[in-house]
Amino acid sequence: MKTIVIGIAGGSGSGKTTLAHKLKDALGDDIVLLCHDFYYKAHDDMPFEERQKLNFDHPDAFDTDLLIEDIRALKRGESILHPIYSFTEHTRLPQRVRVDPARVVIVEGILIFENQQLRDEMDIKVFVDTDADIRLIRRLLRDVKERGRTLDSVVSQYMNTVKPMHEQFVEPSKKNVDIIIPEGGLNAVALQMLLRQIQHFLRETESESDAM
Repeated sequence: MKTIVIGIAGGSGSGKTTLAHKLKDALGDDIVLLCHDFYYKAHDDMPFEERQKLNFDHPDAFDTDLLIEDIRALKRGESILHPIYSFTEHTRLPQRVRVDPARVVIVEGILIFENQQLRDEMDIKVFVDTDADIRLIRRLLRDVKERGRTLDSVVSQYMNTVKPMHEQFVEPSKKNVDIIIPEGGLNAVALQMLLRQIQHFLRETESESDAM
């Protein structure tokens, strides 16, 4: 079984997660979703107050090497145990999640196209392009409602790290992609086009397997 790896990137609040979940729903059970956010580095050795000050939007915040290892293992037909990250404690939890191999692996995250080795593992690279004001509003709502953050802390983080890191790393990564989709999962036409492309890849891999 050949595994197809699809990368979906975009700024924070762009709609990339919505797109990833809509693809998962449309493609059925034989699909795995890996978020780069699972692979934030652990900071158990730091006090909580110090962990809050970390730059979570820089490539160095992620254990991308582990993500690459896990993708390669899934391609080899091996199960993995991916980390779980707590956005309230700002560190990894002791538990892990078992993921079994599948025909399609979707990798989602803001910085997945910044790393050359990670890009090389992908068959289709998609960037979700959404206006900055919409992304900021979505991030505000998510972090305040779902993660218990204060409005002031979200705005401060956005201005000090999210926005400058987006301009330095995320936006330039668009040059490395195959497809740019405005508004992500809300763009029904682009979603259908992407689904057809994925289904074409799946048919090609099935033909290659039959030929062997």
